[in-house]
Amino acid sequence: MPEYAELHCLSNFSFQRGASHPEELVERAEALGYRALAITDECSLAGVVRAHVAARGRALGLIIGSELRCEDGLKLLLLASDRQGYGRLGALITRARRRSPKGGYRLQRDDLADGVPGCLALWLPEPGDVAGEDPGEGPGGQTLADGRWLAERFAGRLWLAVELLAEGDDAARLAVLQALGRQLGIPCVASGDVHMHVRRRRALQDVLVAIGHGVPVSRAGFALFASGERHLRRRDQLARRYP
Repeated sequence: MPEYAELHCLSNFSFQRGASHPEELVERAEALGYRALAITDECSLAGVVRAHVAARGRALGLIIGSELRCEDGLKLLLLASDRQGYGRLGALITRARRRSPKGGYRLQRDDLADGVPGCLALWLPEPGDVAGEDPGEGPGGQTLADGRWLAERFAGRLWLAVELLAEGDDAARLAVLQALGRQLGIPCVASGDVHMHVRRRRALQDVLVAIGHGVPVSRAGFALFASGERHLRRRDQLARRYP
């Protein structure tokens, strides 16, 4: 069975999004035989300490990272590859947090202009950025411009995240992302947009999202995920899902 490292995982330190403790995520990832797990809370390193404690003595690599969204919509993961990268990622998060009232952040594209040395980047085009594109022609417009911008700044350190979550468009999305990667020379990598360690936490995750929107779950509508696949999945399931 292929080895797997989950590179996109939010803990409950991503408030009103993640539905599992860092310790639960670490324990589950090891039980599933993952090679490594990246804790990538949104503009935060808060979950890393507890994850590090939980990972001690385990046969699981722990990767430190963060999910970030620029004010113009560009979304990516940054994963620290060394001590320098960890320091630069922490400084970047601090700068973005200081620009905003408590609980929020403001990240500008210029903050990434130096390529954040010591960090690897995974680009996360939103579903709407690629939806409806013709796989035969590949994406265009702003999506291509964003990819070129990132490729220039993270040369040799950029991957295109492919997240297939059984939401009805997996085949089309995979085709478009593969075309985008070929056109820009960016390799694709599988990741899972994980928000919980097991599927049964979905009800809690729905409640957290509804609270964040200030509405009952019954009225949360499209704010809720369309599937329950954002959990740590078995490697045989992942092998079938990803080519």
